[in-house]
Amino acid sequence: MTGHVVTLQTPDPVAFAPYGQFVTAPDQPGKRQFYSDALHPRSPSSAPVLHVNHVLPKTFPIEVTGIERHPYAAQCFFPIDVARYAVMVMPSDETGTPLLDQALGFMVPGTMGVIYNRGVWHLGATVLERTSHFAVLMWRGGAQQDDDFLTIDPMTLVEPL
Repeated sequence: MTGHVVTLQTPDPVAFAPYGQFVTAPDQPGKRQFYSDALHPRSPSSAPVLHVNHVLPKTFPIEVTGIERHPYAAQCFFPIDVARYAVMVMPSDETGTPLLDQALGFMVPGTMGVIYNRGVWHLGATVLERTSHFAVLMWRGGAQQDDDFLTIDPMTLVEPL
C-alpha cells in the first residue's frame, strides 16, 4: 500500500454532510424524497447536463492518484447498474488545497446515490465487482470551467475491517 491509507466505512449521512448528501429512496410507498436544494447555488448562465457513464471495476487495495472537484455546481451520481462503489471526499484549506490526510471514504451500495456539494474534492467514479453505469447530473456552462482535476501523491483505499 502506498501513501495515506483510507479505510472505507458504511455510508454515514452525518459524517458526509459537509461534503454532500447520500441519495436514498423514501421508506414508504407513494412518498418522495427531494434533493433539489443540492442543485443550487450555481452559475446563472449554466444549464443542466445529464449523462450516463461506463465504469470498469477496481479491486482492493485501490491506489488513488487523482481527485476532482467542481467549483461552481454540485455533481450528482445515480446508480443505474452498480453493485457497490467507493466514495472518497476531503476538506480543503482556506486556499482550496485538498487536505489529503483528512480524507473520508465510504463503501456505498448500488441502491444509494451521492451528491457532491460544489467545490468538494472527491474521487472519480470508482466501482467494485463489475462493470457499472451511473447517470450523472450537474450544471455546466457560463464563463467558468467547472472541472478541476488534481494529480496527488498516491493514497490507498482499503475495505472495511
